[in-house]
Amino acid sequence: MNLISIADLSGEDILRLIQSAEAFRARRGRHGQPLEGKSLAMIFEKPSTRTRVSLEVAAWELGGHPLYLSANELQLGRGETIADTARVLSRYVHGITARVHSHGTVLQLAENASVPVINALSDWEHP
Repeated sequence: MNLISIADLSGEDILRLIQSAEAFRARRGRHGQPLEGKSLAMIFEKPSTRTRVSLEVAAWELGGHPLYLSANELQLGRGETIADTARVLSRYVHGITARVHSHGTVLQLAENASVPVINALSDWEHP
């Protein structure tokens, strides 16, 4: 399941997410490793200390392995399309988060990835 827009979620979905977040916070350090063996690509065209740190810490605490990819580390616009990037990353990671300039980038990632894509910020949405 992708999370591209807050409109993708029902009121019930949002409530469940909030309750899950509260439960994880209450059990911080004692919640097991549900992301053990999972990798998460974090595409950051736009830097953000809070977003990067919160995503990395959450992934590590849940047993996952976050992979930070800045705009300089990607080949987007330099020979590799967004669709190609989505397909290649899907071979190696279990999910993709994207903090990007254009909402179209998030949509193209979601259309071409075979793993879940989460919009961490675009020019239209910040779910």
